[in-house]
Amino acid sequence: MNQDVFREIALSFAGAIEKSHMTHPDFRAGKKQLIYASLGSPTTEWGMVKLTPEQQAALIESDSEVFQPCSGAWGQRGYTNVKLQNASKKVIKIALQLAYENVTI
Repeated sequence: MNQDVFREIALSFAGAIEKSHMTHPDFRAGKKQLIYASLGSPTTEWGMVKLTPEQQAALIESDSEVFQPCSGAWGQRGYTNVKLQNASKKVIKIALQLAYENVTI
């Protein structure tokens, strides 16, 4: 997995757009264009998906080599870092789908 494939999947959802926040790309959807994923934070080897704490726990339990909570309060709220090089396309699609649905449903 790399940033290009993550970006391609993130933008494959209906109404998804790419913008920039805090000097790195983010992906937004829904009426309010809420961020559901981003790339490049904390470094270029990482992505981020906005999950619920329960979704985060399940993904970390299923693959701790790919998923870990973001630092501090963000991580406690479900924001989850994704180690791109350790992730498969299938796993990333699942995580991005959950994150997308969290801001659009």
